[in-house]
Amino acid sequence: MSINVYVPCDSSAIALGADRVASAISEYAKNNGIDIQIIRNGSRGLYWLETLVEVATDAGRVAYGPVQPQDVASLFAANFLQAGNHALALGLTEEIPYLKKQQRLTFARVGITDPISLADYIAHDGYKGLNNALSLAPTDIVKHVTDSGLRGRGGAAFPTGIKWNTVLNTASEQKYIVCNADEGDSGTFSDRMIMEGDPFVLIEGMTIAGLAVGATQGYIYLRVEYPHAHKALNSAISAAYEAGYLGDNVLNSGKTFHLEVRLGAGAYVCGEETSLMESLEGKRGLVRFKPPLPAIKGLFGQPTVINNVISLASVPIILAKGGDYYRDFGMGRSRGTLPLQLAGNLKQPGLVELAFGTSLRELLYDYGGGSATGRPIKAVQVGGPLGAYLPESQFDTPLDYEAFAAIWAVLGHGGVVAFDDSVDMAEMAKYSMEFCAIESCGKCTPCRIGSTRGYEVLDEITQGHDLEKNIPLLRSLCDTLLSGSLCALGGMTPYPVLSALNHFPTDFGVNNKANAA
Repeated sequence: MSINVYVPCDSSAIALGADRVASAISEYAKNNGIDIQIIRNGSRGLYWLETLVEVATDAGRVAYGPVQPQDVASLFAANFLQAGNHALALGLTEEIPYLKKQQRLTFARVGITDPISLADYIAHDGYKGLNNALSLAPTDIVKHVTDSGLRGRGGAAFPTGIKWNTVLNTASEQKYIVCNADEGDSGTFSDRMIMEGDPFVLIEGMTIAGLAVGATQGYIYLRVEYPHAHKALNSAISAAYEAGYLGDNVLNSGKTFHLEVRLGAGAYVCGEETSLMESLEGKRGLVRFKPPLPAIKGLFGQPTVINNVISLASVPIILAKGGDYYRDFGMGRSRGTLPLQLAGNLKQPGLVELAFGTSLRELLYDYGGGSATGRPIKAVQVGGPLGAYLPESQFDTPLDYEAFAAIWAVLGHGGVVAFDDSVDMAEMAKYSMEFCAIESCGKCTPCRIGSTRGYEVLDEITQGHDLEKNIPLLRSLCDTLLSGSLCALGGMTPYPVLSALNHFPTDFGVNNKANAA
């Protein structure tokens, strides 16, 4: 009887040798007459253990990692196909503490299924949400999403149900569902993991959104740097069409929903929803003025639901188990779970999905294992390159939208990048201004000119030149960016800059926080 061996096809796992490991296992088994079937699953998100190889046993999947091609012969010699003991043995995958303590709702199947197998998806509760949605009126679908408390998982955390309800109640012959898959924030990879590891959950979520608001066409705007996600999405979309889950008559319901992938061109600003729609229409990615809101006048001037990958991928479980089920996770107005991405100077980088309310400290040490260098963690940037830098004194802040807003920070897309005490925060602030200057679309003056002048001022500050003049000037520039920018790129660049200055004044050559102000 053939034994199933799971080796990830996730692009990060591939970068760490997964393809070579899969080939080595296959070749060894073939040469020795051993009957195995290699299944390329998504990554479990334990990246410090990649390549993570799993073997199906009667007791469950048993894991080994990190496996390199040169380890394969010794694994077979240790009888790893029957869960034999080996130096890389990790025991039952589900019992690994990093995984066991998580609350995986959106990522329930990632790392478990063959990503492009529709049969595998359905066997693991896939399309239950769509089947339930087909029996509901559009208003009832929207009510489930509203009751769940789901908020946008991209940055602004706007209630998803309100956005959908606006599109539902805006009359139009054509409406659109747009998925923002232009995941460009540093230290973020949850969108990519979903698209590579469970693309059907995104397809199902977008189909449900179409039913909810009366949209018949969907687009996934995918960043061009994700070729593995592009391939997985197209394979899954083709399978969904063939099986009747997409098309003119979805599951013989008389409902229509079509879906296709469009590639971006590598502009960070196209992660902003109006700039993204300009790009989708074939124009230069420039930010639009609001109002009108995209929900009323969006893609091609029509009512448009635009959500990011994690928001839409969270919809199927809400429709499968009800809005109340999802709402029971979390705290305050932050309901459900958030896939958090641990990166930077950490021993155990990876994907952690937890209900809102966990502290940043718990995330950094209980999951991340502390710094990879063994030095104290000095600062953590949460929410991408426009997120604030948080000092150790704020590590007990719960992961909650309002709690972060109260300390002038953002959760954003859930990216967490850690730095040890060797980091120079003035240099990090300068990098933030440089990033804004490079990525600005140029439409508004505060962002276009202010970020360039900000970089120049920070260059003077890092050289220790005329601090008494330059630090107040930097604050004034940041105030202009905050108040006058057209979109969040310019409007949020002051977050990392000012947080670095406020919390780490000595890195700017200032003796204390009072003088920094």
